[in-house]
Amino acid sequence: MRDTNVSTAVMNAGGFQYRIIGDDLQMLEIRLGPGEEIIGEAGAMMYMEPGIEFESKMGKRPGGGGGMLGGLMNAGARMLAGESIFVTHFRNAAREGQIVAFSSEAPGKIVSIDLGGLGGTVLAQRDAFLCGSSDTGITVAFQKNLGAGFFGGEGFILQKVQGSGHIFMSAGGTIVERELKGERLRVDSGCIVAFQEGINYDIQRAGNLKSMLAGGEGLFLATLEGRGKVWLQSMPIGRLAHIIHSKMPSSK
Repeated sequence: MRDTNVSTAVMNAGGFQYRIIGDDLQMLEIRLGPGEEIIGEAGAMMYMEPGIEFESKMGKRPGGGGGMLGGLMNAGARMLAGESIFVTHFRNAAREGQIVAFSSEAPGKIVSIDLGGLGGTVLAQRDAFLCGSSDTGITVAFQKNLGAGFFGGEGFILQKVQGSGHIFMSAGGTIVERELKGERLRVDSGCIVAFQEGINYDIQRAGNLKSMLAGGEGLFLATLEGRGKVWLQSMPIGRLAHIIHSKMPSSK
């Protein structure tokens, strides 16, 4: 990888190398070998070297296939999941390694997740997916408790991200990775970045009426229970936007 003002470790992710640069405002550099390809969320690309070719396509269904109808259905699902209808495919058409870089839309961290090592599937918060291996597919996963889901905010609609390679997720603030071993974890729904398939996810009422109205924690909390990995964020973009808005001077 090229030298920059910030020195970070170069990591291997299957067929390509990457490094995450920065501290609280991170960016991602990926070095693709000749013929290698990745996909990125529309608008996430920061810069790329001359040998990189790119093309926007409808987000494909996990595992490929499905034809035109499948592509349209998946495009609709991606819209519900808060994503663009299109994803951008970046391919190295040069004879030597070339770099493409990505950045997230909010201040925070970027985390690498090996889907193949986690059974091929994670469920993620809307807007969490940044980029990943070319076989990555994203569909929508509805929260099962429909009534609570409407009040649960961010937790109602999740992304189902599937593939056999590496993906990169972006999150606000600091990322905490936890390994559940059968226990239950109650979380503000907006603080969830992603969790491994097989973990039971639900949205439940937050305590009694007094706690719900005066506790400041919202009406509902997400509950994660089971075995597997969970990634949490300390500053969801919605909370950050709310804080900034509350500090702005009144127009009156």
